[in-house]
Amino acid sequence: MTITAALVLFAVTWFMVFFIVLPLRFTSQDEAGEVVPGTPKSAPADYMVGKKAKITTLVAIVVWAILSAIILSGVISIRDIDWFDRMGPETTQGN
Repeated sequence: MTITAALVLFAVTWFMVFFIVLPLRFTSQDEAGEVVPGTPKSAPADYMVGKKAKITTLVAIVVWAILSAIILSGVISIRDIDWFDRMGPETTQGN
C-alpha cells in the first residue's frame, strides 16, 4: 500500500467514524428547553464537535490499523472482491 493510499484509507475511515459519532449524545435545543431565535428546534444545544473529533480520531486510528493490517497481509486482495471476473483468470508465475 502506498503512502497516498494509506492516507486516503485513513481519511475515508475518519469521516465514516465521524458520521457515526456525531449523533451520539445529541441534545436538541427543544429538549434542552432553550431555542435560539432563528434556528430550528432540532438544532443542537451543545455542539461538542472538538470532543467528538478527538474520539473519532482515536477510534479511526484503531479501525485504520486493522484495515491496513488486513490489506498488507494479503488476507483480502482485489481478486477476492472481483465478483464478475473483470480481472481475467489468475496467472501462475513462471509458466
